[in-house]
Amino acid sequence: MNDSMISLVTGANKGIGRQIAGQLAALGHTVVVAARNADAGERAAAAVRAEGGDAVAVVLDVTDPASVAAAADEVKRRFGRLDALINNAGIVATPGVSFAAQQPGSADVNEIRSVFETNFFGVISVTAAFLPLLRLSAAARIVNVSSVAGSLAAVSDPANADPIAAGYAPSKTALTSLTLQYAKGLAPEGILVNAVCPGFVATELNGFRGTRTPEQGARAAVRMATIPANGPTGTFSDEDGPLPW
Repeated sequence: MNDSMISLVTGANKGIGRQIAGQLAALGHTVVVAARNADAGERAAAAVRAEGGDAVAVVLDVTDPASVAAAADEVKRRFGRLDALINNAGIVATPGVSFAAQQPGSADVNEIRSVFETNFFGVISVTAAFLPLLRLSAAARIVNVSSVAGSLAAVSDPANADPIAAGYAPSKTALTSLTLQYAKGLAPEGILVNAVCPGFVATELNGFRGTRTPEQGARAAVRMATIPANGPTGTFSDEDGPLPW
């Protein structure tokens, strides 16, 4: 049985997820690098190990129930439990589909469904599969990587210049709300569940237009994945503190 904290990060082969994995490994966690592509996941895990961390890769496509179940079985076989689940995998739009497909007046419902499949339903699927392993931890944590783009307070501000997106923004609103439901439902078991916003990070998702680095964007998730047993639950925050719902 591994005595270090076991943490799984979805979408951990690149961007913010890769940095979350590296930062947790630097803190002594054994990190499970979950990625849709086996080769990409293995490369990321090897890079974490080259930095001195402990990491293994597992294939996990959050939109594929069979893949999710197989990943959970693999983690159970190798480690017997899970201490922290970081639901990081997310998309802004389906690859190759124009953002115009998310404009409210002409939205493509199939594109909206696709975004929700990853950003919302994928989190439900992954969390359900790994809850039995989290329940075997002495200090289980779930962190959902959301976005201020889904903050109703932020979106309703006339000064907000974020792009209009009938898929991405509502998917993050729903994810943050879902976080509260899990936090309330799992509180009796001592499982702490929080949502975080990484900020506008330069990643492939936004064509590397962001103003923050992936390393900076990872910090809020890492903090919430390592809070003590008496730490907060049911919160939405970024690196600097609480965010408006």
